[in-house]
Amino acid sequence: MTAIETRRLGRSSLAVSRLGFGAAPIGGFRATIPEAEAQALLNAAWDGGIRYYDTSPYYGYGRSELRVGHALRQRPRGEFILSTKIGRVMRTLRPGEALPADFRQNGLPGFAAAYDYSYDGVMRSLEQSWLRLGLSRIDIALVHDIDFWTIGDRALLDERFRTLMDGGFRALDELRRAGVIGAIGCGLNEADMCLRFARAGDFDCMLLAGRYTLLEQGGLDEFLPYAEANGIGVILGGPYNSGILAGDVPDGATHDYKPASSLLIEKARRIAAVCNRHGVKLAAAALQFPLAHPAIASVIPGALSVREVTENLALLRQPIPAALWQELRAEGLLPPAAPVPG
Repeated sequence: MTAIETRRLGRSSLAVSRLGFGAAPIGGFRATIPEAEAQALLNAAWDGGIRYYDTSPYYGYGRSELRVGHALRQRPRGEFILSTKIGRVMRTLRPGEALPADFRQNGLPGFAAAYDYSYDGVMRSLEQSWLRLGLSRIDIALVHDIDFWTIGDRALLDERFRTLMDGGFRALDELRRAGVIGAIGCGLNEADMCLRFARAGDFDCMLLAGRYTLLEQGGLDEFLPYAEANGIGVILGGPYNSGILAGDVPDGATHDYKPASSLLIEKARRIAAVCNRHGVKLAAAALQFPLAHPAIASVIPGALSVREVTENLALLRQPIPAALWQELRAEGLLPPAAPVPG
């Protein structure tokens, strides 16, 4: 095993490995993964030196937490950092009950998710998570999915924001002050909502998915400078933008889990062409780029197989010449203000 460098998460006392493990796929987010394969890829991540694992009750309606907990219970508790999320409480479906309109297949059968960002909802959600994980300590608790990308309704978004800040945040803060939780933050798909939460409450960290990548740098202007100035650690999820930066850029490449626009495909192909000229895999540049920003402590791609885990580990270590980043800037494919590796 080769150790992966750790970085302190903002002003918290926690240190996370630069490469983390995003556990949405093993819950059934994009495909059904057999139990044995899920455990094999979690073991491969550990053997590769990964020491930060992120999960959520929403990933497979509890399945991801069950699988992550099973793998990590066999490891020394002081050797890894674990984050999970609040905002959805699991409930059992009644016999004959119609499935909710937003029901996701591939989750644990017989369960559905109910939104709840209240004080009591946060306490119930974390209690459920502790039991599913089978671990007595959760290092990081993240507010999940209060963003327009998920909700699609500004009025409802504002209502959930107020509910969280008036109730759920108080629960998180109490648990943190009591030492039950090591750090609190948000797991969101929008940089502007990360900034809104950061300004509204005393958060230690933010997990930003997809909004600071080699393809798009929406968090660069306001959120990331604010995070750096205020000691808020940032975890970057979705470094491949759900597939468009993962390898070849075919016509049907996905961005944010749907077919990418022609403009995004054209830009991704131009980036890939620069990478090819320097003998570097597009995915390696995509994985390493966010880590150059001083606010970002870890990047957490998901994986559907042991092969993808080992590929991510290799991509993190692939040498990338400075000339590649210089050419991307010269071609207008990276803004001048974006820090680059090296």
